[in-house]
Amino acid sequence: MFDFKPQADADKATIWGDVLGAADGVTSGERDAIANMANISALLWELLPDLNWAGFYRMVDGELVLGPFQGRAACIRIALGRGVCGTAAATGETQVVEDVHAFPGHIACDAASASELVVPVVVDGHVIGVLDLDSPSVGRFDAEDAAGAERLCALLAERLAA
Repeated sequence: MFDFKPQADADKATIWGDVLGAADGVTSGERDAIANMANISALLWELLPDLNWAGFYRMVDGELVLGPFQGRAACIRIALGRGVCGTAAATGETQVVEDVHAFPGHIACDAASASELVVPVVVDGHVIGVLDLDSPSVGRFDAEDAAGAERLCALLAERLAA
């Protein structure tokens, strides 16, 4: 059994270090994408403050399809190039969006979301999905969050490519 507790008043570097350490522990030796995405979603939900959604969209037949997540019910399918997730998947680049209402073509799955961080998961040079983090606070995510989430997605990709 795993029992991860967020550290009260920890800085972002410490929080992301905790997330990465926990993710390493729960995914070690496991190659199943769904199982690993499910555990990572749960860890993010438990350890990152100020989120209202944390999870994955998987690339299936040329579009993003809802994967494991924590939070309210979400959009099931997202076309490449649409919204923040579709843009990250199409470009292969992390998207840090301070205010989703200012993002052209934003898809509002949850009206409470105000900012978003989306990181592509790349295995063998192909985007196989995206990690999507939403917050009800404008400006919640920054370069430090992007770097932590990118390291997390690299760890996941490593597990899936092994």
